[in-house]
Amino acid sequence: MTVAVVEAYAELARRVLARPARLGRTRMVAVDGPSGAGKSIFAARLADALAALSGGGRPPVVRTDDLLDGWDDQLTFWPRLEEWVLAPLRAGRPGAYRRYSWVRRRFLPREVPVPVGPVLVVEGVSVARAAVRPELTLSVFVTAPASLRLSRALTRDGSEILPELRRWHAGERAHFAADGTEAAVDLVVDGAPGLPHDATHYYVRRP
Repeated sequence: MTVAVVEAYAELARRVLARPARLGRTRMVAVDGPSGAGKSIFAARLADALAALSGGGRPPVVRTDDLLDGWDDQLTFWPRLEEWVLAPLRAGRPGAYRRYSWVRRRFLPREVPVPVGPVLVVEGVSVARAAVRPELTLSVFVTAPASLRLSRALTRDGSEILPELRRWHAGERAHFAADGTEAAVDLVVDGAPGLPHDATHYYVRRP
C-alpha cells in the first residue's frame, strides 16, 4: 500500500539548516523533476520557509531555465552553472549569472548576484544529477502525471512550443532513467496531490 504524507515546509527548512554545508559554507538544495511538475513552486515555498525560520534574508533561488542557451541546451548547461555559481560559492566567494532571454534568444548583459549564504536553492531539470550529489545538503524530486505536466506547460508557454516540448520530455525521461535520480534523492514530492492540505505551508511527500 502506498501512503502519502503531508509535511510542513517549516519543518523541512529546519532539517536543511540542521544538516552540514557541503558546497563550501553553503547548504545546497537541489529541486529536480520533469517540466511542469511544480518544481518552481516548491522551491519558492521552501525558500520562504527558510527565510521565516532564520529571520534573515530569503536564500537565493537559481532557476536553470535562466541558464539554458535555448531548447538544445537541456542538459549541457551545467558548465555554466558550475562556473558562474557553484565554483565561486565553493570557494567562499559570491557568484553571479546572466539570464537567458527566450524572446531575444541570447543572454542578457545584466548579472544576477548570488551571495554567499547559509543556503542556496537550485531548481530545474537535472540539478540533482549524480555529479553534484556529494555536495548536496538536500535533494528533492517533484513529480506529477505526464498529461497534467504537458497541460501546465502549454498553458504557461503556449501551444506553439508543443514540438519542442515533446522533444524536451523525451530528453528528460532518458536522463532520469540513466541517472537514477528519483531513487537517489532524499525526498520525492507529489506535485499534483489529491490530499487536502494548505499548499502554501505544506507539501505532500511520496514514499
